[in-house]
Amino acid sequence: MLGLIGIKLGHTRVYDANGVITPVTVVKVGKNRVLQVKTVETDGYSAVQLGMGDQKPQRLTQAKRGHLKKWGAAAEGQEAVPGIQKLREFRNFGQDVKPGDLIGADLFAAGDHVDCIGITKGRGFEGVVKRHAFSGGDSTHGAKGWHRRSGAIGQRLFPGTVIRGMRMPGHMGQVRRTVQNLEVVQVRADDGVLLIKGSTPGAEGDYVIVRESKKRPKGWIKPALRDKGKTTGKKK
Repeated sequence: MLGLIGIKLGHTRVYDANGVITPVTVVKVGKNRVLQVKTVETDGYSAVQLGMGDQKPQRLTQAKRGHLKKWGAAAEGQEAVPGIQKLREFRNFGQDVKPGDLIGADLFAAGDHVDCIGITKGRGFEGVVKRHAFSGGDSTHGAKGWHRRSGAIGQRLFPGTVIRGMRMPGHMGQVRRTVQNLEVVQVRADDGVLLIKGSTPGAEGDYVIVRESKKRPKGWIKPALRDKGKTTGKKK
């Protein structure tokens, strides 16, 4: 499965030949460096480990420094890797690569579908109205102090019991989320960016993972277009 590590730069819009506006998210995938290539014979499974973003070695853990020292050797004619901030492993990578290679936006093409993975924005502590879209209590008819609360949670049992999964106030955001089946509108290989239709999780400047869509991989065709041209006979 193809994939890249990117940085969310922001949002903008693009126009097609007919002047139709498409809102897009700009993701800088830059140059992802291949650190390690795992095979079934040596590791038990097939995978490619990519790295992106420079980082001072003293800010990395000792385990990460040792890993980069072992697998971060650059290809011939390239400088050594002092430190990498973000590492990600992609299983069953759909392209032949070797340690030290640099891959970028040209891994995808316009019209491909991708899944974007990121950490959502942190919202702090929020109540049930903001966090779970509860309607709250009545604003009139004598209701006092119960406008943005959830109501009873004990199920009228004795002793009172709160069931698992009860939606309650708490920390909102700052969780890993995946948005599936987003279309790549443009690929600007010279700038190292992808223009992806729609919105991706995370704030501007956060790392995101752009991988080949699981439900709509390369070569996927819309059912309407796939079935176009087929003739169906009328029932007698």
